[in-house]
Amino acid sequence: MKIEISNIANLPSRFGNYKIQSFKEGVKEHLVIFKEPLGDTPLVRIHSECLTGDTIGSLKCDCRDQLEFALEAIEKNGGMVIYLRQEGRNIGLLNKVNAYALQDVGFNTVEANHQLGFADDERTYEMVETILNHFGIKKIRLLTNNPKKIESLKNIEIIERLPVIITPNKHNKNYLKTKKEQMGHML
Repeated sequence: MKIEISNIANLPSRFGNYKIQSFKEGVKEHLVIFKEPLGDTPLVRIHSECLTGDTIGSLKCDCRDQLEFALEAIEKNGGMVIYLRQEGRNIGLLNKVNAYALQDVGFNTVEANHQLGFADDERTYEMVETILNHFGIKKIRLLTNNPKKIESLKNIEIIERLPVIITPNKHNKNYLKTKKEQMGHML
C-alpha cells in the first residue's frame, strides 16, 4: 500500500513542545508526536486512537491516562508517540459505542466485542515498523502493558519494556481486570 507522509511541523502543547508528522495509509491518517533527541534507542509509545478517552476524558478506560503518561515521559527523555487511528481496538466508533452499551448491561469489554462479532482486539501494528523505519529506528524502549504490541514488532529490537502505570478508578477497575486476565496485559 502506498503511504503518504506529511512535512514535519511544530506542536506546542500543555505537555511540552513536540514535532509532529502524519502518515496516511489508505483512508487512515496516523500521527507521530516526537521530541528530539530520539537517540539510538528512543522511548516509544504505540497508542491507538480513543476518542471517548483521549478527547472527552471517559473514565471507562485508561487510554487518556496512558497517553498523558507517555507524553510526559517523552517530554523529559525524548522519544515518540505513534498515534494509530484504530478506534475501539479497530472496530470503529459506531461499534465501540455499541460495545459500551453492552458493557452497560453487564458484558465486559472482551465479551461485548464478541457479541458484536469481533475478536478481543482487532488492531494491527504493521504501520509502526513503517514509521520507525522512516525515522531510521531499529531499537526502542517500548512504553506498553500490551504483549500483543511487543509480539507484533518483528523487525524492531525492543531493548526494554517500560510499564505504563496508571491509577485505576471505580469506572475502569473491571475494564483493567479484564485486560489483565483475558488479554494478558501486564498490569
